[in-house]
Amino acid sequence: MQLTEYEPLALLNRLSRHFSHPGRFLPTDFNDEESNVFTSRWMPAVDIKEEDHQFTIRADVPGVAPEEIEVTANNGILTIKGDRKSESRDEKDGYKRVERTSGSFYRRFSLPDSAATDKIQAKSRNGVLELIIPKQDAVKAKKITVKS
Repeated sequence: MQLTEYEPLALLNRLSRHFSHPGRFLPTDFNDEESNVFTSRWMPAVDIKEEDHQFTIRADVPGVAPEEIEVTANNGILTIKGDRKSESRDEKDGYKRVERTSGSFYRRFSLPDSAATDKIQAKSRNGVLELIIPKQDAVKAKKITVKS
């Protein structure tokens, strides 16, 4: 018997996204489902919560060491990428089926103007990456006097 990885919805998800947006990968906002790029074999599930003073993002990254996760914020885009190391599994070790995928992941989100990107905090505990993105005070519009 040959050892194979089982990814039941991967192909269906790829086809659906390809036909929705053929040939393009765009930065997204918090409400969009296109926050992944299909150069990876898996993507972490993400929860995003908005509160009065901050945004909280929690991503499931089981098996990913904190030093293997890179979080960047640049030009209003938050990027989370990392790598889950694969374990060598031989059939002789008793494995008949492997469902947990490994490899790189990559997620991108457009940040709202109210996000204070210079104050983002990240921590990883028990396989969950948590990002705290504080909100900055609303920037008030400057009134410009028109001279005659």
